[in-house]
Amino acid sequence: MTLSSPRQFASPSFSEEDQSLDLTLRPKTWQDFVGQEKIKKNLNIIIEAAKQRKEVPEHLLFYGNAGLGKTTLAYLVAKEMNSNIRVTSGPAIEKAGDLAAILTNLSEGDVLFVDELHRLNKLCEETIYPAMEDFKLNIIIGRGPMARTMELKVPRFILIGTTTRIALLSAPLRNRFGATFQLNFYEKEDVEKIITRSSQVLKVKIHPEAVKMIATRSRFTPRTANRLLKRVRDFAQVEGEGIITQELVKSALEFLEIDEIGLEPSDRKILEVIIEKFEGGPVGLKTLVAATSEEEDTILDIYEPYLMQLGLIERTPRGRVATKLAYQHLGIKYKSPQTLL
Repeated sequence: MTLSSPRQFASPSFSEEDQSLDLTLRPKTWQDFVGQEKIKKNLNIIIEAAKQRKEVPEHLLFYGNAGLGKTTLAYLVAKEMNSNIRVTSGPAIEKAGDLAAILTNLSEGDVLFVDELHRLNKLCEETIYPAMEDFKLNIIIGRGPMARTMELKVPRFILIGTTTRIALLSAPLRNRFGATFQLNFYEKEDVEKIITRSSQVLKVKIHPEAVKMIATRSRFTPRTANRLLKRVRDFAQVEGEGIITQELVKSALEFLEIDEIGLEPSDRKILEVIIEKFEGGPVGLKTLVAATSEEEDTILDIYEPYLMQLGLIERTPRGRVATKLAYQHLGIKYKSPQTLL
């Protein structure tokens, strides 16, 4: 049997098959959504209060690392409100006319879900302010002395925005959301529950020890846990008897080059570059990007948050520094980083 080379599970890009399976595994009810208990309770209160007043809930903003459930929460809010959901993204709205077309085609109480809100065009951002506050659009028609402003009313809608980079959102846009929620990394026990539920949806048998091993290497992230489960399921189907055991998980993850704490080759490469090329740091982000051939956004959004969560790197005013734990994990003799000024 010929096996393909290992792939990066932390990467946000994945195949159409994986996208389809992710939709299948996505929780359809609040009961199926594991973790983020405080956020779920707050959302239920906001929605129930709006229902009792017979009003549309306030606009909602979710932020946090990729794969933590921001999109799922948006769909659950729409379902709880018995509303249709219109899905788009910040980069897809290129001009004010695109935004006007989307908003005027909404119905009363619909949810407009905008992913990657931090990438919304600044002109469109200014156009959406009156729509969020007063449910109207001010469209400029014509140019020069003949230009005039036309006011369009739009249905009362709920804007749900998500972002991995909340610092890139302007203050005026952030302040127009009625409630803002940060999604954090999941507890290991919650990840185990997610893997168990997903295995039931996929109709695959899995041993409890195998669940624990996958959860340990899932980066505290449901999306990563589900992707690992799907790849291990493939190994079980081809090389095993269709049952996911601890031994099979260990063998599969070793082939995929995912170590015992969930680090992938790219994670280890970042640590090795900081330690070996820059004597443990500090090293600036742009220098790290050039040395690792990774994109800046990928390091900031995908790799760095997990490495910091594990305590393997630290941010300083002068750049990233590898900690003693990073040396120990890679089996490299520890040397104190360069003196910080």
